[in-house]
Amino acid sequence: MTDQDVTPAPDRAFQCEACGGVSEYAPGTYALRCPYCRHEQDITPIPRQVTEHPIEELAALPRRAVVPGQMKVYTCPGCHAVTESDTLSDKCQFCASPLVSDAAGTERVVPEAVLPFGVGRDQAREALAKWTRSRWFAPNELKKVTEAETFRGSYLPHWTYDAQTTTEYRGERGEYYWVQEEDSEGRTRQVRHTRWHHTSGTVGRFFDDVLVPGSGQVPVEELDKLTPWPLEETVPYQEEYLAGFRTVRYDVEPETGLESAKARMAPVIRADCKRDIGGNEQRVHSMSTLYSGLTYKLVLLPVWFLTYLHAGRAWPVMVNARTGEVIGERPYSAVKIALASVGGALLIALVVLLVMVLRT
Repeated sequence: MTDQDVTPAPDRAFQCEACGGVSEYAPGTYALRCPYCRHEQDITPIPRQVTEHPIEELAALPRRAVVPGQMKVYTCPGCHAVTESDTLSDKCQFCASPLVSDAAGTERVVPEAVLPFGVGRDQAREALAKWTRSRWFAPNELKKVTEAETFRGSYLPHWTYDAQTTTEYRGERGEYYWVQEEDSEGRTRQVRHTRWHHTSGTVGRFFDDVLVPGSGQVPVEELDKLTPWPLEETVPYQEEYLAGFRTVRYDVEPETGLESAKARMAPVIRADCKRDIGGNEQRVHSMSTLYSGLTYKLVLLPVWFLTYLHAGRAWPVMVNARTGEVIGERPYSAVKIALASVGGALLIALVVLLVMVLRT
């Protein structure tokens, strides 16, 4: 069977009960809201729990029906226009009606859970204004920025992994001792030395929900700045939560994500080994880790992508749409930095002068 032979399920349309318009998810609620008449209708929870899947299940999964980069063709439920997009959900390019795809028809792994948008557009705008006002060494004009030039809400795919780890290590324990030594002028002083002892042992740790970005569209180091995410607040995946927002499809396969998760576990395991070694200093020469009970799931996390204008340039910002955490690029005032440097130098000179006066 080829990709062209796959017949996906029809896309969802979330019709307003009151006026017949197309509703979208209302952040901070468990309801759909019509953008025309403002009528809200509750999202009926599906009768299942968020489940961690054994890693062994991956071997039995079929390949993806639509590969990353291949366009999905949507037919708008509002104006019936055709839109192409490499997403699980988007908006019609003509009337802005929500477009939501059936993930089971395109994805090898269907999202298990979603963390719904909790921060709405107005709250994200307030978070941006607060963030610009609090930037140190920023130009005064930046503090007047309260509005974003572009505003887009997106769900980003993330893998989570659970694992029980058992690690055998070899290393050395360093213990301090002091020796009285004499310097070239005949003065004695206590000098610290370290006595090293070879050691080995075993440590264990359970890792819960190690988070790995499932898309390379946003740099990992930038996404890490938006943490922590309240993953305990996720709900079972339902298409209703995607209505009105863009949902990025994953392009990092779960097997690749697992290797990244192990890399994130390694520093924690190394710290456990050092604690087990004890002493005053520790050296870890080798670690051998066994992973058992490995499970995974695909979670969608909400982010507002904004840009604001300053000095003729667009500056990108991201807002954690659950906690309100803001990260992004910002300008610096060369004048303020120069004044701060001069002030710091004068303060140091004043302290030195004061010490000299007190010594005389």
